[in-house]
Formats: sequence, C-alpha cells, structure tokens
Amino acid sequence: MTIREQLEIREKETLSPFAFCSVDSAGRDRPEPDCELRTAFQRDRDRILHSKAFRRLNNKTQVFLAAQGDHYRTRLTHTLEVSQIARTIAKALYLNEDLTEAIALGHDLGHTPFGHSGERALNKYCSHGFRHNVQSVRVVELLERDGRGLNLTKEVRDGILNHKTAGKPSTLEGQVVRLSDKIAYIHHDMDDAMRAGVINEDHIPITLRIKLGGTNVERLDTMVHDVVANSLGKDRVEMSGEIHEATMSLRRLMFDNVYTSSLVKAEESKAIRMLGALLDYYRENPQEMSEECREMMARGESVEQAACDYISGMTDQYFIHKYKDIFVLRGWQVN
Repeated sequence: MTIREQLEIREKETLSPFAFCSVDSAGRDRPEPDCELRTAFQRDRDRILHSKAFRRLNNKTQVFLAAQGDHYRTRLTHTLEVSQIARTIAKALYLNEDLTEAIALGHDLGHTPFGHSGERALNKYCSHGFRHNVQSVRVVELLERDGRGLNLTKEVRDGILNHKTAGKPSTLEGQVVRLSDKIAYIHHDMDDAMRAGVINEDHIPITLRIKLGGTNVERLDTMVHDVVANSLGKDRVEMSGEIHEATMSLRRLMFDNVYTSSLVKAEESKAIRMLGALLDYYRENPQEMSEECREMMARGESVEQAACDYISGMTDQYFIHKYKDIFVLRGWQVN
C-alpha cells in the first residue's frame, strides 16, 4: 500500500462526514497516474504554489496603489493570510485541509495589477468583461505551463471560481475559503489603513467593538471562533447571525472610509486610464505581446483575449515599465 493510499484511508477515518475526501474527487480533465506520496489535493496545492502566477502575486496591489513601505499587504500576503485562516477553520471542523489550502492559494491567481482598480478597468474596457475569479480558473486551466494549464481537480477549480460572496462552492472546504477571504481582507485592510493613518479605532462604532473586539487581533479571533462554533457538525459553513451582521457592518465601514475614499483612491483614475491605453495598444500591436500570447493567438485565441490575459498577468511594476517604454518619450541620446 502506498503512502497516498494510507493518507486517503486516514481521511475517511478521521475527517467529518461532511468533508470532501481526496479519493472521492471527480478528477482532472486530463487523467494522470496517481502520485505514490501525495493525495490529489496535495498535488494541486503544490502545483499552485510552484506556478508563475502565484509568484507574481508578490508584486500586485492589495489596496494601496504603489504603497511606499515594506509592511503593506500585497496580493500574495493576502493569499497567505486567507490560507492560514481557512486552514485553521478547516482543521477545527475536521474538513479536508489540503483541499482547503489548494483553493485558498489559488483563489486570486487571476487578479490584475493595481488590485480591484485594475479589475474594474479591464471589466470596463474588455468587450467580454473581466472577473478575477473567472480569470483565476483560466490561469490554472489554460495559461500556466505554456497553454497546458495545471490540470487541477474539479473540486479545487470549483472553489476558486466560487470564492466571491455570490459564489456557491460545491464543497464545505470551498465555503471555508469564501468566508476566510472576507475575514482576511476586512482584518488586514483595516490594519493597513490604520498604519497609513486613513482610519483609527474611533471610526469603529462602540457597538461593533463590543461585539467583535477592541483591536484588529481580537476581531479576527472573534470571527474565526464564531465560524467554527456555528458550523461544527453541520453541512454548511457560516457565521452566527449576530456576528455576521457585525462583520458586514465593519465591511461597509471599510468601503465608506477606505476602499472608496478619495485619499486611498487618489491614483486610481490614472491606473484605469493607463490600463485602457495599454489594452488598446496591444489590440493594435499584438505582435508586441509575450511569446506565450502570440502562440495562443496562433492557436486561434482572439487578440483582445490575449491582450486581456497578458495585462491581467502583469505585476504593478512590470505594467508601469511597459507603459513607460511604450508611451513616455525618451530623450535623444548620441552613442
């Protein structure tokens, strides 16, 4: 008996009856031989972790565009915090931690440069629209590994696609990630906003501080404990009504005072115009996109889709570099 088979038996014996076990996976689009050491979901996690798209998250905006400082969250640190919260909840609920971690690590692979500002820009300028969760699935199904994709299991791809609030994951592990994503960004975006001086504890109504806690750490602890206490032994993952209402109030406070504030979004209009200009440029000059994009177009992909893929995969700094190289005048220099 292989180590993988022993792990699959252990999952069946120790996990909740509501957990999704590796051996029950609906599989991959392209069948592959099993690994002797790792379950299917462990392999998915490792493939995501070693992907180029995952590494690029380190230099993509979370909230603060071009933030000057080493301690502001990036899209990568957000992903790691989502994974940590999701794994904590999954372990406490006796769910499949490997499936949970794979979904968490992959949920934002398709995010644009400049965070949700970039997402709004591409959704505005691309005729087919743009949603980062859909793009994340496109990354793992097609864009990675020179057009072959990562060939992930259906359960991981389902969790990635459905991690947004309106999504309906088919597994409880996917539900854990969907909730953990909200908990993570409410917590760490507030921490970053306080560090930046955009808000302080006085902005938070006393009623919310009483229900959730008087510090960011206390509020995070309250949310996670509430999810576990309210979901243990159930076929769904959710907060209690009281804590959910308080959490959503805190989220609305963040939208009013941080996400949509003129101070934080001072550079957003520039980013949106720049994204539109670069997208138009690559539509007109497709030969200047990456070799991978040119190969995709040779296989029949549309120019606009290839341009959207190319730009959405860029880091903030690479985007700025390409924009300057194309649109900013360079002074004449004699050799």
